[in-house]
Amino acid sequence: MSETSLDVLAIGDAVVDVIAVADDAFLEREGLVKGSMQVLDADGATRLYAQMSQARETSGGSAANTMAGVAALGGRAGFVGQVADDQLGEIFSHDIRALGVEFLTPAKSGGAPTGRCLILVTPDAQRTMNTFRGAAHELDATALDEAQIRGAAILYLEAYLWRSAGPRAAMEQAMGIAHAAGRKVAFTLSDIACIKPHRAEMIAMLEAGAIDLLFANENEIMELAGIADREPAIDALAGRVRQIVVTCGEEGAMAIEGGQATRVPIARIGAGVVDTTGAGDLFAAGFLVGQARGRSVEDSLRMGAIAAAEVISHFGARPEADLKAMVEGL
Repeated sequence: MSETSLDVLAIGDAVVDVIAVADDAFLEREGLVKGSMQVLDADGATRLYAQMSQARETSGGSAANTMAGVAALGGRAGFVGQVADDQLGEIFSHDIRALGVEFLTPAKSGGAPTGRCLILVTPDAQRTMNTFRGAAHELDATALDEAQIRGAAILYLEAYLWRSAGPRAAMEQAMGIAHAAGRKVAFTLSDIACIKPHRAEMIAMLEAGAIDLLFANENEIMELAGIADREPAIDALAGRVRQIVVTCGEEGAMAIEGGQATRVPIARIGAGVVDTTGAGDLFAAGFLVGQARGRSVEDSLRMGAIAAAEVISHFGARPEADLKAMVEGL
């Protein structure tokens, strides 16, 4: 197998996160379900933004957050995602490159504006996400750089972007390129809302061997398996994919490979939970870096747990502490 130029290359939503605090009464007035994710049109995004309190804007998107974590851990990260030629597109592009992530996708002109995710964080640290997809879901296969895909040890795909036909076709093409080059393909289920409309094709992908590594939380794995019990759900899917990684809230996380389960507890850092935004994204970052660098499954899980614990200890979905230093002792 040839040498790699990247540890992980992700394809995902290129959106700008707009994060503000809110109380339960605000969610109720706006008809929002705490902890949920909903898709907005342009008008809905404009209206909700006008009602939000003072906010902080930063480049976001689930897979993009994961790549920020990979870079913070000392990994070589790349990202493929579509932005528009507008102000938010410039914010996204500048932010992700400044973090050390290779971002080659040209901005588009004349289409939808850059996507944004309006994130409301309640005092109990739950985040309620309201996403306007915008240009992110206009990504197509012409945005792919085949050499970049062939040079990445792991190609990482997010289900949030899988829901649109153009990006889905681009992801399928990228999977073929990666496997032809002898690389691994990882897929994150992202959210229950992403699974329901595409469950049959996701199962088909697993059975066809298109996915080597599947990320999920316990609710997502049960939804995909169609079984309302975590352990039987994992067992039902374990034979269809080489490796499954499942986060289990306060119980920690586990990886199942070759019939062998490896489990680690959660990590505890600083003052505890402030904002759960990005926890799963940063967990994936730690695990992916560990696997790309040849670490054991247990070490990779612990790296993920530390990265997740750091990001939930403050507002925002990007790491603020020196993650590389934090995992060096493993």
